[in-house]
Amino acid sequence: MANFAKPTVPRFSVDVYQNEFLPEGGREVSAIVTVTSTGGGTTGVPGYADGGAAGVVIMVDCSGSMDYPATKMRGAREATAAAVDTLRDGTSFAVVAGTHVAKEVYPGNGGLAVADARTRAEAKHALRSLSAGGGTAIGTWLRLADRLLSSAELTIRHGILLTDGRNEHESPEELRAALDACAGRFTCDARGVGTDWEVKEVTGIASALLGTADIVADPAGLAEDFTVMMEHAMGKGVADVVLRLWTPVGVEIGYVKQVAPTVEDLTGRRTEAGPRAGDYPTGSWGDESRDYHVNVRVPQAAVGQEMLAARVSLIAPDPAGGDPRPLSQGLVRAVWTDDLAMSTSINPQVAHYTGQAELAHVIQQGLDARKSGDRDGATAKLGRAVQLAAASGNADTAKLLSKVVDVVDAATGTVRLKAKVAEADEMTLETRSTKTVRVKR
Repeated sequence: MANFAKPTVPRFSVDVYQNEFLPEGGREVSAIVTVTSTGGGTTGVPGYADGGAAGVVIMVDCSGSMDYPATKMRGAREATAAAVDTLRDGTSFAVVAGTHVAKEVYPGNGGLAVADARTRAEAKHALRSLSAGGGTAIGTWLRLADRLLSSAELTIRHGILLTDGRNEHESPEELRAALDACAGRFTCDARGVGTDWEVKEVTGIASALLGTADIVADPAGLAEDFTVMMEHAMGKGVADVVLRLWTPVGVEIGYVKQVAPTVEDLTGRRTEAGPRAGDYPTGSWGDESRDYHVNVRVPQAAVGQEMLAARVSLIAPDPAGGDPRPLSQGLVRAVWTDDLAMSTSINPQVAHYTGQAELAHVIQQGLDARKSGDRDGATAKLGRAVQLAAASGNADTAKLLSKVVDVVDAATGTVRLKAKVAEADEMTLETRSTKTVRVKR
């Protein structure tokens, strides 16, 4: 049983990478914004020195299909027990059994237990009652997790969700409504076990709730995966951090995307934050670094002029209930020049992540084309994916692609579709298609 010390609170830094030079009349400005948080203890964010109270709800699929094969249900029990053992002392937690309804397995009183040796033992004993039977309505699981997490005063609120099948007992609209209701209230990691679940459902849950998604094709790997997920959750020190983008009059927002460690388009999640400012959610932070691609359009200007195109700030809520606190900021600039070499140079970071975003997109397009029987379209898109993965050094994605296509020439993207592809290999590529590699600096 791991007994982690409470995480120290991170300090944040913001670094901006861009080519600020534009030709006369140029309007488009792109920048990669790297946000890094490092352990800070009492020198971290004022008011967060204690790290805050954390709560986790584990949602376990107990639908009838979890008994086929029986190793799935057994693996789910073992994985949940491993996650419970990984809980830090003092963490609030609960376990939910999910079918076409959601049921509290532990503590079962409409609230959360507080992790210590006794409650961990009780929770693991309660897991013995988990059995498979019934349907799948994931929205009900999420809504129960939300109610449980809102029953206590918590700084960090997190869910872990495991499913093995499609969400067949509620409509897509009902699941979407549940995700909309839970978004911003807690983060959630989602896992699919086996190969009978729907990739877009599981990745959609993780995306909406700012968590991670992955496949565990073999139930024997669940315990290790759950342990790693819980360790990651236990390392969070600040929740509800937003990326605030302020732009001057006349500047238009193109898009705001997270581009590392995964691609996630945040553009449509903007909430207004005062005159010419908007907030984009980033979730909870521990000791980590992420990259964001900010694209704006500035007014046309003459050679020699320069302007502030955007100010990017990290904002966290005040634990005492006051105004949100700025953690760090960076500036995006625009300078007009008649030097052709300066204005046409592409910043390496911007170029790298533009390619990584395209890589994620063409993998999805290629797999969709393959499923629909469009072999030519699938070959073209997956060939382009192989080319991009090779050029950017994304070895993990290149390896996954090689299980779906035979690579003739990676540099040119020349490939042949494999005649037979294991379902687990195709699902793994689709699930992990948004994972990126950091640019080498």
